Amino acid sequence: MNSRLSSKEIGKRIMKLRKLKGFSQEDLSQFLKIPRSSIAQMELGNRNVSVIELIKLSEALGFSYDQFLANEYKTDKLVKIVSEPSKEYVQMRISVPELNQDKLKNILLYIVEQCGGKPNVGETVLYKLLYFSDFNFYEIYEEHLTGAQYRKLSYGPVPQKIEVIVHQMIKEGQLQRIITKYHNYPQTKYFALKNADLKTFSAAEKYVIDKVIEQFSDWSAKKISEYSHNDKPWRATEENQIIDYELVFYRRPPYSVRVYEEDE
Repeated sequence: MNSRLSSKEIGKRIMKLRKLKGFSQEDLSQFLKIPRSSIAQMELGNRNVSVIELIKLSEALGFSYDQFLANEYKTDKLVKIVSEPSKEYVQMRISVPELNQDKLKNILLYIVEQCGGKPNVGETVLYKLLYFSDFNFYEIYEEHLTGAQYRKLSYGPVPQKIEVIVHQMIKEGQLQRIITKYHNYPQTKYFALKNADLKTFSAAEKYVIDKVIEQFSDWSAKKISEYSHNDKPWRATEENQIIDYELVFYRRPPYSVRVYEEDE
């Protein structure tokens, strides 16, 4: 292996190629038959990549082993070298966020039903409850809950298209929005005018949402916003950019909600 390349540089190249192909860390861990945490440590540069593993990665991600190790390379050219990917490559799961509006509306109704009446639960807290429900579910099951995309803003992650969806729900008589004050600060609150359709939730989805409500619904807007600022996905994202769900796999306690196999 080229001694002039650091472990961190190799890790960065692996991560860029993986994301370009749309693979999760779990996809690569299954292909290499090593724990997902090992992939995370590779990408962080905290774990050396063996020659055998790099050769297998070249098969999975479709790049030239020699060119990958060159001091100068372009990711977009590397992935065009292999014209026909292996069968294992084709079979790998590609998880791309796709907004499920019906699911998002029902989860929003459910959260408002469960804790919207608490004086501290305004729009800011509500958005953070949605964020942790979505990202915690993805960390545990590697499947999207609502498929909503979240943007990094100064007060924490905010779900995109939420204003349009809330407007629809108000127009359809599902939600009521009022402006009030909490500790002398303006607060936007929501009240459910219809019950959430629980048939749209799996047991696992409801469990994750309930745990988020249990943990955070008594927190103030300031406290939950500050807490979200220390979550790895938010910290690793540039201001005003969309937060990548894959970043949940770099979480550490108390943010991580999944029990991982120990790294090698």
